[in-house]
Amino acid sequence: MSEASESSPQPGRFSRRWVLVLLAVGTVALVTSPLWGPRALRHLAFFRVRRVEILGARYTSPAELLDRLRVDTTRSVWDPVEPLEARLRSHAQIESATVTRKLPGTLVVQVLERHPVALVSGPGGLRAVDDRGRRLPLDPSRTPVDAPIVTAPPRDTTVYHLLGAMQREAPQMYARLSSIRASGADELVLQFSDLPVRAMTNVTLARLGDILPVERDLVRRELRASEIDLRYRDQVIARLP
Repeated sequence: MSEASESSPQPGRFSRRWVLVLLAVGTVALVTSPLWGPRALRHLAFFRVRRVEILGARYTSPAELLDRLRVDTTRSVWDPVEPLEARLRSHAQIESATVTRKLPGTLVVQVLERHPVALVSGPGGLRAVDDRGRRLPLDPSRTPVDAPIVTAPPRDTTVYHLLGAMQREAPQMYARLSSIRASGADELVLQFSDLPVRAMTNVTLARLGDILPVERDLVRRELRASEIDLRYRDQVIARLP
């Protein structure tokens, strides 16, 4: 009876395994080295840009952003991304932008847009503005913008700050608001569905929230107001037809 000898690994398989390990370690070392790694990898065709993913763009055409980036297949994903982010931020619709890498050949673009909070009526038609009153490069006839129409807009940006806060913090109320118009030097009329609300130009979102319990009470009593008046401090006046 012969004694079984202990098997030993085949030289070819053993060497190939170590080659793969060394290649993996070398790649990790290149990628994680902040000084010379990206600079060395930049020249490898394996890391050329083959795809650009754009996230967060709702009102801005991806084609516009790609044109702004000016990236083609001659560029490496290891090239600096700061110039790309600066180009994106120069677009009037973009508030902020970050560009990250998805190896081996993809750039991921994440943008935060300036959201329209109002459509302002003017001589040239409707134009979209954000919560700072800045005009946005949107054509409402081509890009649907679900926002209230502001006629005879005030000189300051108070009403746009109010609309921005309403859009973020009270979206159900914002969805009901169809228009805002000036009524006198310091007064506004806000049209919520079929209910006009009269208020001062410095009205706050918290103050507008005072109409909600009044509306619920009117529904309970099967009454309908023709107007709600918030102009008087600590009072909510519901005028009946």
